[in-house]
Amino acid sequence: MLKQGLELKQTQKLSPLQIQTIKLIELPVQELEQRIRKELEENPVLDEEQPSENEQEETPREVSLSDYKEDDSIPSYRLRSDNYNSKDERPQYSTFSVKESFTQSLQEQLGYRNLTEHQYAVASFIIGSLDDDGYLRRSIDSLVDDLSFRANIETDEEEVLEMLKIIQEFEPVGVGARDLRECLLLQIRNCRKSPETENAVRILKNHFNEFTNKHFQKIMTRMGISEEELKAAMAKILKLNPSPGGQIDDSYNDQAQQIVPDFQLEYKDGELKLSMPRFSIPELRVNRKYADILIDAANSSEREKKEAAAFVKKKLDSAKWFVEAIKQRHNTLSNTMQAIVDYQREYFIDGDESNLKPMVLKDIAERTGFDISTVSRVVNSKYIETHFGIYSLKYFFSEGLENQDGEEVSTRELKKALQECVDNENKRKPLTDDELVEQMTAKGYKVARRTIAKYRDQLGIPKARLRKEL
Repeated sequence: MLKQGLELKQTQKLSPLQIQTIKLIELPVQELEQRIRKELEENPVLDEEQPSENEQEETPREVSLSDYKEDDSIPSYRLRSDNYNSKDERPQYSTFSVKESFTQSLQEQLGYRNLTEHQYAVASFIIGSLDDDGYLRRSIDSLVDDLSFRANIETDEEEVLEMLKIIQEFEPVGVGARDLRECLLLQIRNCRKSPETENAVRILKNHFNEFTNKHFQKIMTRMGISEEELKAAMAKILKLNPSPGGQIDDSYNDQAQQIVPDFQLEYKDGELKLSMPRFSIPELRVNRKYADILIDAANSSEREKKEAAAFVKKKLDSAKWFVEAIKQRHNTLSNTMQAIVDYQREYFIDGDESNLKPMVLKDIAERTGFDISTVSRVVNSKYIETHFGIYSLKYFFSEGLENQDGEEVSTRELKKALQECVDNENKRKPLTDDELVEQMTAKGYKVARRTIAKYRDQLGIPKARLRKEL
């Protein structure tokens, strides 16, 4: 049997202004400038030209549309945001570079090889299949299949391996390796020949498991070498790069880019002064001819004029929301960053990491009155330039634990103390996790063994057995 009934649901619908503001808050300053330029191009109501002298002297004309038959009033205003520069002002940005794209670099080197169009296509596909660290973790069989089904390129294992060998000759040395052993071998074979490098090749080729498990006595016995010879060979191996792709940053959409800090913080005369870079965009204003269209259409009965006025009204509303959203973005970012600076004042004075207090998104949300999601959007992809370096806003957030005095300390401070313990240990007899707990307790930090193990993993510190050195 079919039943009919009414059901009431309460939903929250975001206004166009709220949607616009959310989108703009997420953008870092460079992308914001691009977004503003795009709006200027797409919305004819917005004019980027400065008003002429005669126009500046005039009293702004009122766009009175009281007789215009529409439910919503059409705004009459001059669109401007206080945080814009005039057209002739150019901002002085402090920037730092993002290195050349990893994929871009390899493709460029591929272009110098004398290959057929077919070989180039196969090699290019292999490059696109490499992970960010430079490794090829796909099987040769799967590459052959993908080339056939996804790229419509017929090939075989022999040709794919042939192109892979070519890629493995590229810079950075070690790229295209299928595992750590192959990566290190590619690099050591590229070094100048010497007894040390010959022994290093033998270790990596024939005794890799013993090497990774630090079974040094087995290696010396099986290779018939002394402890000094093993040390010399290991010194060569330890200088190699296990992540060759990490030398080139690919995190910005395969392009060489610059990051512009969204905030600047100065410390002068005992005061922290926060500012936001001013934007390289002109003043936004309503184009006079569109105001004239509305005035002309106000008392007109002509359908075309009414349609033109409706179009202009829609664009005016869009322009109003856009400018207001930019103002709200500016205020939201400014208030959020100021709350972070106030919360971490001791840290921002000199950049001493031990002064970085535990802080989560909720702490800043409570101080600003913003939602946690809003604070998260502000923090994401934003940077601040301080007198001790340029940092991502995410850097300043970390959870905390209590020390022996009952005071809450940052996990970043705990990790720093843990790293110091490992750095200062006897490498012939590295500290176990239990011994690290004792060392941290002696430093005044109350941590459990499982916490030590977790932080050690996060810091990339191996277990005690794997940290052993000769």
